[in-house]
Amino acid sequence: MRIIYLPLTIVLLLLSCSSEDNTLEDPLTEDNSGQESNTGSNCPASIGFVFEESNGIVSIEFENNEFPQGWVLKNDVSDVSGDGYMQWEGNPSMGDPGNGMVTFPIRISNTGVYRFNWKSSYRRGDNGTEHNDSWLRFPDADDFFGMKNDGSVVYPNGSGKQPNPNGASKDGWFKIYRSGDDNAFKWQARTSDHDAHDIYVSFETAGIYVLEVSARSDFHAIDRILLHRETIAENDAVSLATNFSNKESCN
Repeated sequence: MRIIYLPLTIVLLLLSCSSEDNTLEDPLTEDNSGQESNTGSNCPASIGFVFEESNGIVSIEFENNEFPQGWVLKNDVSDVSGDGYMQWEGNPSMGDPGNGMVTFPIRISNTGVYRFNWKSSYRRGDNGTEHNDSWLRFPDADDFFGMKNDGSVVYPNGSGKQPNPNGASKDGWFKIYRSGDDNAFKWQARTSDHDAHDIYVSFETAGIYVLEVSARSDFHAIDRILLHRETIAENDAVSLATNFSNKESCN
């Protein structure tokens, strides 16, 4: 009789071990399936909102955000939209970006290379080379660069890429300026002094990215921000930008 019970015991032990192995494997499978992608996909609750890209366009009223002290809402001209424009009236921050920083989270669904533009003006004096710039950064985009029609490319200082622009740049920030002595608000955003490069940013994965603006010149004023797929002509993008991006709450 003993020789009959011994194999059954061994079989039961083997079945028990097999069952324990399966129990251990299940949590590992669940952990792997719960991993998030490198690009954030959740609305940033610490900021409270996100602007939604649609059909390759992100169009934002610059004043549609929360601003630190130094930025002032103005509405004394007719060539702006929304509630007016924001003007920096704090101290200039010519070589130290990050002062008076404003963050715009944007959710990109249509990936690719986008061109950046904004509608801005200088609001003091009659010299278009003064009071005409602010800092810009995309800290988590896949690429951020200036480019000319001839293919010349520059990258911000601190990005680890070269060549870098003429003039001010630091810690991944570009100095973004407008030119011309007519201080009407106009669409123009360039970097690299005396060697103007338009501004581009690359989003390789769908998700939420951060657009950061900080103060540089006092009395630089910004009305609107525009991002559009590079395949969309600039004039067409400006026309389409009259439909502003949805601002979705995180709450």
